[in-house]
Amino acid sequence: MSGSGARPEACEVAYDVACGVLPTDTTEDVRTRGAEVSAQVAVLPVGSFEQHGPYLPLATDTLVACTVAREIAAAYPVHLLPPVTVSCSHEHADWPGTVSISSVTLHAVVRDIAASLRRSGVEALVVVNGHGGNYVLGNVVQEASARGERMALFPAAEDWETARERAGVRTSLLTDMHAGEIETSILLHAHPEFVRPGYESADFTADDRRHLLTVGMSAYTESGVIGRPSLGSAEKGKELLASLTESFEPYFTLLTSAEGRG
Repeated sequence: MSGSGARPEACEVAYDVACGVLPTDTTEDVRTRGAEVSAQVAVLPVGSFEQHGPYLPLATDTLVACTVAREIAAAYPVHLLPPVTVSCSHEHADWPGTVSISSVTLHAVVRDIAASLRRSGVEALVVVNGHGGNYVLGNVVQEASARGERMALFPAAEDWETARERAGVRTSLLTDMHAGEIETSILLHAHPEFVRPGYESADFTADDRRHLLTVGMSAYTESGVIGRPSLGSAEKGKELLASLTESFEPYFTLLTSAEGRG
């Protein structure tokens, strides 16, 4: 490292860094866990790197996906993978900092990861999606299942709705589209250090977004926010995660059962 300054301690750098996102298993940890289950299940967080208004980081979707995946890994014997951090964020291209890859590339990455896992004895893959614009992930799962492979996409809209009701989230899933009550709550609970001031007065709603894919987010919001972040709280974030962790149980059962494995 060049320069006259002293080398910073871990996570004490010029940019905010989210520590604890990457799994720290050894190969022996994976081997031991695999010996205890009838079929190994890997969990892959898929986030994005896109604008989330002036108060949440570009990595918000990745942080949310990793937080959900980490809670799952704490409750079920799964193989936690590092996240895919850049995905399909084309609708946010008008804001600085947003980075995207094509849906074809994301499809190939997830498919390659699943194939690599199978070669090492991990039969099933759950993709934990943190970004609503990753529509292609549904196709990846559909195609894998049609080939007889074990794959699932989590959470489903029904899982989010159950979590929303349990946590007392007042904003509907339609209104809570981006950087709103749910995402703000999860980060206030799991990574409050990355939530900047301003969410308390950033509410903006735009429920009719029928032309979103054609005109992008900037046609509907100047700030990049669509939702009611002022209603977010750490307690809601905790309850959202608890509900999602419980909702994962049927997915795990399906993927590890003899019927689910085909």
